[in-house]
Amino acid sequence: MKTKSLFLLIAVLAAAGGWFAAKHWPEKKAAATDTREILTYQSPMHPWIKSDQPGRCTICGMNLVAVYKGERGFDAEAGVITLGSNVIQVIHVQTEEVKRRPLHRTLRVAGAIDDNDTAHRRLSAYAGGRIEKLHVNFVGAEVVAGQPLATLYSPVLLAAESEYLTVFKQPAAATPAMRDEHERMLQSAAQRLIRLGYAETQIAALAKKNSAEARTEMLAPMSGTVVERKVYEGQYVKEGDVLFEIADFSKMWFRFDAYERDLGWLQPGQLVEITTPALPGKTFSAPITFIDPNLNDLTRSAKVRVELENPLVGRDGPKRRELLHRLFADGAVKLEIPEGLAVPRSAVLSPGTQPVAYVDRGGGGYEQRKLKLGRLGDDAWEVLAGLSAGERVVTAGNMLIDAQAQLNQSANPASAPPVAGDALTEAQRKGVGEFLAAVSGLGAALAADKLEAFNQQAAQFHLTMPTLLGLLAQEKSWQPMLPRIEAAAHLEKAETLAAARKNFLPLSLAVSDFAKTLRAQQAAFGTLKVFQCPMTDKAVPGAAKISFWIQMDGPIQNPFFGAEMLDCGKEVKP
Repeated sequence: MKTKSLFLLIAVLAAAGGWFAAKHWPEKKAAATDTREILTYQSPMHPWIKSDQPGRCTICGMNLVAVYKGERGFDAEAGVITLGSNVIQVIHVQTEEVKRRPLHRTLRVAGAIDDNDTAHRRLSAYAGGRIEKLHVNFVGAEVVAGQPLATLYSPVLLAAESEYLTVFKQPAAATPAMRDEHERMLQSAAQRLIRLGYAETQIAALAKKNSAEARTEMLAPMSGTVVERKVYEGQYVKEGDVLFEIADFSKMWFRFDAYERDLGWLQPGQLVEITTPALPGKTFSAPITFIDPNLNDLTRSAKVRVELENPLVGRDGPKRRELLHRLFADGAVKLEIPEGLAVPRSAVLSPGTQPVAYVDRGGGGYEQRKLKLGRLGDDAWEVLAGLSAGERVVTAGNMLIDAQAQLNQSANPASAPPVAGDALTEAQRKGVGEFLAAVSGLGAALAADKLEAFNQQAAQFHLTMPTLLGLLAQEKSWQPMLPRIEAAAHLEKAETLAAARKNFLPLSLAVSDFAKTLRAQQAAFGTLKVFQCPMTDKAVPGAAKISFWIQMDGPIQNPFFGAEMLDCGKEVKP
């Protein structure tokens, strides 16, 4: 029995061994006879995953397939840029998850403290006469309603007072009808005095006098500040002449320009924090009360108004208003929109007119995505289309990835920038020259490490864009270059030189490309200088290694390093 069982076990093992050999021997034999050269191992599902050794895809786990010499391999997806692990470490690629979150923004604006022009009152002469005395004889005086401003001698007023007193002092009427007539005549005389500028208190005081006064006091019609005086003692005036203008400065207006790209954030009731150099260390907080629905065609901005309380201050001597008329002031509007899909600002690149971001596909693959953007926050962009929640976008190193993408597309003629050749008129040359000088001035401020000068010029720089766009609007060959410049022309106020240089970089690159074409096609701009910085990434984190800037003349002044390496770079010859 044991012998029979032993034979049965040997038969089973032999059959299994024969099956195993039959299944695997052909592969080994084929492998042994296949002498083709293996170029790489590639993932069929994620073609950008490659290795020089057999293994599995780091994304899906599938076995990598050998690609032999002479074979095409698997085509990578369009728009996917592949980087090696060493390159990723060198350029410090960083990513962040796309998610829904509130969008915050601090809108910083500049404006002026203006008066409430609905609270003005002009005091005019109701009758001709001579100014006998001025009780308030300087502009800026604080007055209260009913305070005497001037004493006027006027025959017309004297006659009106006499008429009133004559009627008032008539003996009591004997009959009701006569009393009613007397009352009617008295009211008529009083109305005439009111039309001649008399206050109720003056009429009441007149009733206590025995005779009309030859001189009449002109009283302040409201409390406020005298902002204009047009009369002197001894001066003759005619009916209707303006003598004083009084303004109520107890409430002031902070007025600023809001550009059309910011109007979607603003609405009445939002609080604005206001500061002014005249009151260092003090902040006023007040709501927006009005947004002008009419935009200025030139600046593409609308006036926004904030109403401020303006109390009297001062302990010793005369008191004055805390906020003076026409002070310069800065405002900060804290804005927030409900939760929405957003990505960090550093994730968005704007080559030309189409914003893009790069999505981490894993294994060193980065896919370019075209975006539709909404509102811009302090640290994030609202994304309306192009990305989904949960994806990871590149936030650092994306400029170098984009540069690699452009190199990959350089063989495609459709991707080449348009060449402009239309001759410019004298007016166009002048306007373009002024625009380029403004850009050069921004670079010069950064080269001199002057942050305040840069911010001052940046605040006014957007005003040059309507002029440039208007001058070249009809020149079709120049139009493709303008949207990129316009997209980079809105420079935010920078808190540090590093932030200013980061803001300036996209504008500098766009204008440098424009300048290269301009000086090559237009002889009038042949002396325009374009310089190249070979290590911009050291000054602007996340930037490409090489960047450009323009100067109207020499010597070289690097705006990205300033005094640290002022002469770093070289001129790019036409």
